[in-house]
Amino acid sequence: MKLKVIIHKVEEGGFWAKVPAITGCVSQGETKEELRENVLEAIEGCLDVEFDTDITDQNSEIIEIAV
Repeated sequence: MKLKVIIHKVEEGGFWAKVPAITGCVSQGETKEELRENVLEAIEGCLDVEFDTDITDQNSEIIEIAV
């Protein structure tokens, strides 16, 4: 899977970035290399969110897909 990341330069130094495809997925770093590593970690964390799998609606189901 490939995701687009928007990188912003900070006037005081360093960078911050957001991943538009994943709401709330942001990170920062002093260098672009550090930012790249931190964004990857943030993406993994955002995609690894646990949720309640108790479904009470008989017409619903949970599936997993690989992208």
